[in-house]
Amino acid sequence: MPRAFALLPVVAVAALLSACATMPPAAPGPAAADAPFVAEGRLSAKRGADAVAGNFVWTHADARDTIVLDSPLGQTLARLSGSEGRARIELADGAVAEAPDWEALTLRTLSVPLPVAGLAWWIRGRAHPRSAHGVELDAFGRPVVLRQDGWEAVYAYSDDAARLPSRVRLAWPDVDVRIVIDRWP
Repeated sequence: MPRAFALLPVVAVAALLSACATMPPAAPGPAAADAPFVAEGRLSAKRGADAVAGNFVWTHADARDTIVLDSPLGQTLARLSGSEGRARIELADGAVAEAPDWEALTLRTLSVPLPVAGLAWWIRGRAHPRSAHGVELDAFGRPVVLRQDGWEAVYAYSDDAARLPSRVRLAWPDVDVRIVIDRWP
């Protein structure tokens, strides 16, 4: 597998989970992108014929994010950290990649335009405020499909009472990211 694609799940998780540090304040509510949280789950990413999978733990507090990405067998693949003005990936083999922001890091490591500005919002079922969007709601008023910035996010919920999604599928031409959130504390 090419090294650049091997970093896809790492950068996808970093982008997905760390974008909130640079977002403007969100409207109050449980899904506000700037609210502290911990999310634990699994991620799979597919680009063309290549695919990878892993587990993640994302901690967001005080505009700082830390993400640990493990293999399905529990071996740490990478540790990601970031705050405004800095994004860093430390791989298990000791390699380190840094950039002033997630957008630059994503572009340099993958040459794939991941939707960094929206991902922190999208994982919680919300559109980010920087561009137009379309949304389809279910009978409970929760988003089931969100389209923004050329991406489509499709949501599933654990039950009728759940306010945060338990599954998110992000699709963009030639890139498919599937996220299962096992725990929203």
